[in-house]
Amino acid sequence: MILEAYPKINLGLDILYRRADSYHEIDTLMLPVEAISDTLEITRSESGGCNLQMDGMSVDCSADRNLVVKAWMLMREQYGAGGVNIRLTKRIPYGAGLGGGSADAAATIKALNELFELGLTTTQMVECAARLGSDVPFFIHSKPMFCRGRGEIMTPAEVELRGVWCVISKPSFGISTAEAYAGVTPHIPELSLEERLRQPRGEWRESIVNDFEPSLFPRHSALVNIKREMYRRGAFYASLSGSGSAMYGLFEERPDYSPIFAGEEVFVAQLG
Repeated sequence: MILEAYPKINLGLDILYRRADSYHEIDTLMLPVEAISDTLEITRSESGGCNLQMDGMSVDCSADRNLVVKAWMLMREQYGAGGVNIRLTKRIPYGAGLGGGSADAAATIKALNELFELGLTTTQMVECAARLGSDVPFFIHSKPMFCRGRGEIMTPAEVELRGVWCVISKPSFGISTAEAYAGVTPHIPELSLEERLRQPRGEWRESIVNDFEPSLFPRHSALVNIKREMYRRGAFYASLSGSGSAMYGLFEERPDYSPIFAGEEVFVAQLG
């Protein structure tokens, strides 16, 4: 069985307050973007274990810490999934705020459900995904969702972006979640993100924010320059995705966009 795992971007990210459990309460709109994908090839194995083979770009964690393996372990313990061989070809940059690892984990859950005929509902798969990470449940649905709480409380979003072009720019460096949250200042905006997204697109630039930007931009000037370049090229909205370091721009027409820094990767897709 072969599956493609696609990344996400965050259209607005409000960090509202720090919770008693040390997580942060957030409000964000997540959108799947088919600009690039990781590929998972999963087959049954008689070994009873999970044999993970990695191709493509290298990642900064060992196989036993990979979310794909953790997803398999959870599905084995919870629902009796059997042994598998998994070949994971990584293309989605890590440390980018694009959710590549979470997308891989969700794809693994869905693949195991089908491969072993477990008969899990979407709700059951979402519950499994939530035990692996805050972003993972979104990728079970992989459609526009308002994500609240830690990110696991989801409601379908009705924001019309069909046909809009998305340019994702990943600079040569990554940003850890720990670094991003270390400098953040939580606050509750006057209007909710959902209310602000009802405004005309032309007003988003002034009202839709990613609360990681104020602390990360002074430390990473490349992000400022990429955002400025996207607006110069005609984006009606540009932002950091998640906790970064990927930036993205939304365009009414397909732009002619090329990297401005050494090591910068650029991906382009039309939103569906």
